[in-house]
Amino acid sequence: MLLEDAPKSRSPVRVLEPHFKVFEKFKDASYATRYELFCERLVRERLYDAACLLLSDKSNGLNGGYSEPNAEVNFKSFATSLSAHAMAFAKMR
Repeated sequence: MLLEDAPKSRSPVRVLEPHFKVFEKFKDASYATRYELFCERLVRERLYDAACLLLSDKSNGLNGGYSEPNAEVNFKSFATSLSAHAMAFAKMR
């Protein structure tokens, strides 16, 4: 997942709970934090083999600049997992 690294994506957002309760960690959390928690949870609960969260701002992103806020859901791990799946698929054919 790629998210723009901007003040609005790093600022806490309000939560409304008219239909269901929101996880406590999501309350007063920014979009960046929510996406980080989401990707981390997908991997920890083994719903996904790997996930990746990259943040990039408008100026550095055009030159390939990005940051990885969580080492557990970094690009290298994601790319390694994807590559392994691709090689396994290619061997089946």
